[in-house]
Amino acid sequence: MNKIFFFFFLAMGVYGYSQSMDYNTKNGYAVNGYDVVSYFDGMPLEGKKEFTTTYDGTKFRFYNQENLNRFKESPSAYLPKYGGYCAYAVAVNGKKVNVDPETYEIREGKLYLFYNKGKNNTLEFWLNSSPKDLVSKADKKWDEIKN
Repeated sequence: MNKIFFFFFLAMGVYGYSQSMDYNTKNGYAVNGYDVVSYFDGMPLEGKKEFTTTYDGTKFRFYNQENLNRFKESPSAYLPKYGGYCAYAVAVNGKKVNVDPETYEIREGKLYLFYNKGKNNTLEFWLNSSPKDLVSKADKKWDEIKN
């Protein structure tokens, strides 16, 4: 009987601390340690260790205390779409691909990140396609792969 309770509480603990979705946490932080609030101010900045918080089981860094406070007030307003994976790759291939944190777009108040290396700047591919259609495709595919 004690083993049953042990496994029940263990399962509840795992459930209680699990993420609601998979975040791209290269280098241990969402968005490679960049400050997600800074994107909405027009300049992505690397976060600093002293301004760190955990949201949805994921660590986020911020450039300063003000941005950390803004995030804490309304985290969902600043979260990158598709867990911070490449929006173009999610839309076209249904794949989770790492990003260049300085290759991004703010579209209708949402942060989209993209892979950019060599001749593969997926933000350019995104913009040269129909971004509105790609967002719709990515939203559907993300529902299938987000966990």
